[in-house]
Order: sequence, then C-alpha cells, then structure tokens
Amino acid sequence: MFVTKTIEDVRARRWANPGQSWGLVPTMGTLHEGHLSLVRRARAENDRVGVSIFVNPIQFDRRADLDAYPRQLERDCALLEAEGVDLVWAPDETTVYPPGFQTYVTVEDVTKVLEGAARPGHFRGVTTVVAKLFNVFQPTRAYFGQKDAQQAAVIRQMARDLAFNLAIVVCPIVREPDGLAMSSRNLLLKPGERPAALVLKRALDAASAAWESGERDGERLRAIMRDVIAAEPLARLDYASAADPVTLAEIDGEANAALLSMAVFVGDVRLIDNTLLGAAQPE
Repeated sequence: MFVTKTIEDVRARRWANPGQSWGLVPTMGTLHEGHLSLVRRARAENDRVGVSIFVNPIQFDRRADLDAYPRQLERDCALLEAEGVDLVWAPDETTVYPPGFQTYVTVEDVTKVLEGAARPGHFRGVTTVVAKLFNVFQPTRAYFGQKDAQQAAVIRQMARDLAFNLAIVVCPIVREPDGLAMSSRNLLLKPGERPAALVLKRALDAASAAWESGERDGERLRAIMRDVIAAEPLARLDYASAADPVTLAEIDGEANAALLSMAVFVGDVRLIDNTLLGAAQPE
C-alpha cells in the first residue's frame, strides 16, 4: 500500500495503468467498520482502491468540533493495508487549500434543509472537497455511506450537474451490535451517554413500525420520532424529518416513500441517523 501527501503521487499511481478501474472511498479518518465496509465494496467492484484521509476544515461550523475531531492516521493505515487498499492520500491542509484558494462548489436547493439548515456552510465545504477529490483521483466509482443520507443526495446532485465521469455508490448503514449507527463521533460520548445514544434508533424504529402499520402522514411520523427523543433525559433534538428521498422536501400529507432522518445532541455530541421507507435507494 502506497501512502502519500502529494497530488502528483496520486495521479502517477492512478494513471500508471489507465485501463484499470479505481474505486475511491473519501474519509476523514478514525476509521471504523462502516468505512471498512465501503472499502470492501470498492475492492470487490474495482481493480484498484484509493482512500483519502483528510479532516476537512471548511465543512465544520464550530471550531471546537474541528479541534476535537479524532485523528489516528497510523492506525487507519494499518486497517486499510489489511483490507488490500492500494493507495492512501493523506494530504496536509495547504495541499488541499493552498494559499490564495478561492474556488468553492455550491449545490443549491438540496443543501438548504436538514443538515444544511442546521449547519450553514457545511455542504459548501463537503462539495468543494469532494469535487477536488474527484479531480485528483479521477476514480471510476466513489463510495459513500447511507448514514450521511443528505450528503449522498448532495454529492449525487453535484456529480450529475457537473458531469463527473464516475458512478456514485451509496452503501447501507453499518451499526454497532446494539443498533447505534457507527460514527467517529461515537468516541466522543461519555460512558453514561453511550446508552442514551440508542434513542436515535428507537425513534426511527418507532416511526418505521407506524409506517409498516399503514401510517403515511409525514407530520405524524415526525411526531412519533420527536416523542421518543423527548423521553430520553440526556437527548436534545435538533431536528426530526420525514422527507422526500430525492428532493429532501418535508412530506406534507401522505407519501409512498420517505427518508426519516434526525440530528440529536446526546450531551455535547451531535449524532445523526436515518432510514428509508417504501422505496429503493434513490439513484
């Protein structure tokens, strides 16, 4: 496995054999089983696999979150080597955003709700860095997790609009044995907060059960999730959403498909989770 900080090395490796397909897994490091599931999918579907490890400063709306974000590059590289990854790009901030950098990528409507409303500027940071990753690696396929459902929708929109010559592959959420969605942020939970974090999955399960029983009204589904979160003393709801899976517009009345999603503070740690109802994964 080749590890580098430079764009030149990535491009030299990528184009050493132009006929080979490449899968890219963008990450911010501190890898867990969710990331590794993306790597395995990429390994199964491509001749070569590249992984980026970069804690992207321009997608954080709170400096404290950026400073607290865990960084474990040596451990991450050991995990990736065991999975058969070919290339790891772990650039410095000045490589990604050199002095004088002033070009950003903005996706409009689909970024204005949910995480976009709660974290102004977040998706401009995401789309800018992902566009740069696509340009540096020029992969055949890029792999993202369903846990960040809005991010997946935003990146799909960007890739369509800008005609990136690659396929976006979104893979299922990977969960801990108790149901908590895997996230690097889980490491920030205090011991007493870890059990309380399961309230996100309980809320989604309650709304999903209502859907299975025939409930199709968006506001009723949102109310079910809100009520479950409110019953957990250590949890504070940021938002609960029942939205169209593609446009992310909130469902007003009844629908045949829904993306249920939420953001919840457990202590000081902000967690997200989601589930799709009544529809295959959007293309």
